[in-house]
Amino acid sequence: MSQISFDKVNSVLDTIRPALIADGGNVELVDVEDGIVKLRLQGACAGCPMSQMTLRMGIERELRKHLPDIQQVVSI
Repeated sequence: MSQISFDKVNSVLDTIRPALIADGGNVELVDVEDGIVKLRLQGACAGCPMSQMTLRMGIERELRKHLPDIQQVVSI
């Protein structure tokens, strides 16, 4: 498995952030290790009941589309 760089993940997140910000939230990249991307949801996203769906169906799907070596995206 190739090494996934923090900068590449952050670059893809930059394309997602405007939609999150429009809804009053945001996402912070905390770490990328062994194919696992660790994110911290912020603002409205942090307390939203739909945050896990946003994480899986939105953020994780978009990250995997651009960086297929990602194994999992988790919220910490």
